[in-house]
Amino acid sequence: MRIDEVQVHGETGPPVLLLPGGAESCDGFFPGLREGLTTTAQVVEHDRPGTGKSAVDGSLAGAAAALASLVERLDRGPVVVVGQSLGGAVGALFARDHPDHVAGLVLLDPTPINDVGSCERIERMMRRLDGLASVPGLGRLATAAVRTAALRTARGLRPDCAAAAERTANLDIPTLARAVRGLTGLARNFRESDLPRLPAVVVTADRKPDHVVHRAHRRLATAFGGELRRWPGATHSVHLDHPDEVLETVRELVGRISATR
Repeated sequence: MRIDEVQVHGETGPPVLLLPGGAESCDGFFPGLREGLTTTAQVVEHDRPGTGKSAVDGSLAGAAAALASLVERLDRGPVVVVGQSLGGAVGALFARDHPDHVAGLVLLDPTPINDVGSCERIERMMRRLDGLASVPGLGRLATAAVRTAALRTARGLRPDCAAAAERTANLDIPTLARAVRGLTGLARNFRESDLPRLPAVVVTADRKPDHVVHRAHRRLATAFGGELRRWPGATHSVHLDHPDEVLETVRELVGRISATR
């Protein structure tokens, strides 16, 4: 079913809201997830303002409020949030600011919104890339380098995941730079103690336990009263290199939530 710029798949079960990483479109971002969930859940696909195919301007600072408005308009809340990378950070902000709209979360290697240093580095890197992208010649080189790195991740993936990786390789650097603008300020005002206790799983990439991002993810999972998972060989694109495990994790959480209703 289509409602304005929102696609809702499935007829019964808890609503599951998908939040892609970066400024990507939801369409095809999570291979196999929508198809694997629609027998037990309603899957909501939506490009938040300022990202993907959305024709509406928006900012990272306004993302949580925009999602709250969406859930209220659809009258399908509270939702289970599945967010990857920047979508995971948005999911955490959404749960903090609008806990009544969130039934649970699966955060897939989320941007560590609870670590100011990491967010500063991400925002600074994107400003530099954006500056390079605006310089004739250098812009093409920067875009090609990002594309080459993204295509490298597609090797060895199952066909639908490889296709998704290839789509994200066509990165729009200026759009992504706008999408992360304000990330550092949000991190500075983020307090783990402000998070609600919710059914939650934070999936972290296969980093060493003392890595700053791993530690941030562990703190995030603890703050929600949830669980931290790490699978061997998982990268930041865990939704592509471990799609079956991601689907099973979301199914488990949806099942737990359904059992309490």
